[in-house]
Amino acid sequence: MPEAKGSRQDLTSWKKKKQPVHRTVSQICPPPRRPLTVADIRPGMENERLGVVRDSMFQNPLILKAELGKTRERSCSLPGIDFNYGLYTRGLDGGVPEAIGHWNTFKPQPIRSQELAPNYIAMNRGAVKAGLVTARENFLYRQLNYVRVSDKDERRVKKEPPFIPPPNMTFGIRARPSTPLFDLLQHRYQQLWVQEQKAAQKAIKLEKKHKVILGKLYETRSSQLRKYMPPVKLDALWHMPHFQKVGPHLDTFPTEADRQNAMKAHRQERAVRQGTLRMGNYTHP
Repeated sequence: MPEAKGSRQDLTSWKKKKQPVHRTVSQICPPPRRPLTVADIRPGMENERLGVVRDSMFQNPLILKAELGKTRERSCSLPGIDFNYGLYTRGLDGGVPEAIGHWNTFKPQPIRSQELAPNYIAMNRGAVKAGLVTARENFLYRQLNYVRVSDKDERRVKKEPPFIPPPNMTFGIRARPSTPLFDLLQHRYQQLWVQEQKAAQKAIKLEKKHKVILGKLYETRSSQLRKYMPPVKLDALWHMPHFQKVGPHLDTFPTEADRQNAMKAHRQERAVRQGTLRMGNYTHP
């Protein structure tokens, strides 16, 4: 009797336990709210209107107001719950049995022979040799003697075959080598640099020691011509015959010797001055 009483209590306790409630998809993700209509409007709602009310007023987002405690209406009419979004693809491939039965291989298309470009240079040359120079004659000549570019012409730019990587080729970037910490801690790179500098200085000293010291250098004809200033040929200015005997009315030089010295300096500098009369700025910087 005690065992029967205990089993009855377990059964009543199991009945009292609440079974888990399974929510449907429509409860978890409810369908989108449809636009409001005149029939949905109740007294006291935010979108209650006076006067003439039409359904189109509740589809204008500028007029529609947000209801308290509800999501905002987007004024867009959406399809019903039974509507499926996306594209429906029907199984035309045969499914798994056809995939296991054979492979759907790609059939290569036949390679068409590429038509060669016309050789206008050869046709124009032949038309000129035949004495045809007008556009009409050249057109008729091309109709009768149509020449195309040869495949063996080396002047044509030939396309190289595409690069096919070998099977043992590794793609990516090579890993960076590890940092030699022991060489850094021991200042190994500094010691190598000092040794290289000492070796370079030693080589320079040996080169200077074995260098032959030449004696006095004499000037050659080439070096003298570099320093020589060629004289400038002075062309006499043209004067009218009846003004040749007229003397100057103004003389700004104190003496004739100063005048001759100034004219001599001017003649020497004419080669390096600018202007028609060689009285402008110097040509060298």
